[in-house]
Amino acid sequence: MSVRLPNPVLEGSDEVGRGFVIGAASFTLGPAPLPHVARVQPRYPPASLQAIRESRVAKIKEFSPGERYRQMKADGKKFYAGRKPGARDSLKKQMKNVGKRKVVVITGASSGLGYYCIQAMLTNAAHEGHFVVAAVRDPEKMHEAAAKAGLSPSDYAATELQLASFQSVKDFATDLKATLPGGRLDRLVCNAAVYLPPDPVPRFTDDEYEMSLQVNHLGHFLLVQLLLPSLKKAEEARVCIVGSVTGNKNTVAGSLVKPIADVGELDGLKAGPGKTMVDGGKFDGAKAYKDAKALNMMTVLELHRRLHDETGITFNSMYPGCIAMTSLFREKREWFRYFFFPTLMKAIGSYVTQGEAGERLASVIDGEITKKSGVYWSWNGDAKYMGVGNAGGSGGEIFENSFSGMVSDEYLGGLCWDYSMAAVKKFL
Repeated sequence: MSVRLPNPVLEGSDEVGRGFVIGAASFTLGPAPLPHVARVQPRYPPASLQAIRESRVAKIKEFSPGERYRQMKADGKKFYAGRKPGARDSLKKQMKNVGKRKVVVITGASSGLGYYCIQAMLTNAAHEGHFVVAAVRDPEKMHEAAAKAGLSPSDYAATELQLASFQSVKDFATDLKATLPGGRLDRLVCNAAVYLPPDPVPRFTDDEYEMSLQVNHLGHFLLVQLLLPSLKKAEEARVCIVGSVTGNKNTVAGSLVKPIADVGELDGLKAGPGKTMVDGGKFDGAKAYKDAKALNMMTVLELHRRLHDETGITFNSMYPGCIAMTSLFREKREWFRYFFFPTLMKAIGSYVTQGEAGERLASVIDGEITKKSGVYWSWNGDAKYMGVGNAGGSGGEIFENSFSGMVSDEYLGGLCWDYSMAAVKKFL
């Protein structure tokens, strides 16, 4: 498959006519196709690289693959060392500001999609009447980010949540339930994620699960289970687990860009700690992310099937579009992050700013049209010519996207539920 792209403007560079290959598709940027192109890595002089870095709206701090993880392991540290002194009292004090507002919990809220969703929830008059609990790895970082955005400390609380530790998830849920007014939680947004494609070896959590699997899926699965009693007490409560086209094989991004999400019979998840892939196969960091996002969407459907009619809670997922500038991609190579994100995404109409993506997530958890449960919400934006319904870029109308056959398969959904429940049962 060969796709001819519109002539994009390459910010911070005079390079044109470059091409590269993604899976089975070859893409060419510039006025003329090259006779033969295979995984070309652009060569920039240092000055051009600096210009590229400085042209970004939101700079990304880069880390070599696994650097922090290996250093942490070498030092004998864990992701979670228990509650920090005064953490519970601090949350209790912050929660006194809730009043009669609806309480929204957002994981991964100190940067990227979660951060811009908080801004939308607290600064857009269309979403007034909410108090946000930012569940983050570093509460101080959250406070700094909130101050920079001009958010009032009376409108949010920041507290620690390490999804790489089931004990941290349980401690967070326990402390939150003890401080919620009337024990009621109105919204839960499972947004936090890690993406570790370049590392040739897997990383493991405190509970010895592969990192993408636990942080993206199992940690959130446990969080939902622990907070269900509080969600049931709210009127028209909602749970949104952020999905991705990469985990949905019925999209261009999900079926074209290798590796493709494939959970198989979930043998790796069934086997428990120590396995590197959900399907029990050989480790692949990019596939581990995509498989985890598929499990996120399967969980949404299973929650809808099992609990919506009984509880009235709305369970849904959404794809915000290709944000590209988020720190989710901090471990991708420089040339990839520039040419694929955002240059290619802009060229094919799939690029969306962090601000717009944050507003989209806010609309899913607060909008009138998004009250419907069991839905995967998306926006066509300008990406229709890459396949109507595949979701993508800026603008466009919200619509009910389709889950792939794998994601919507009830048998696999049941396995996902049962095996995930077995993984977290000691912390329920």
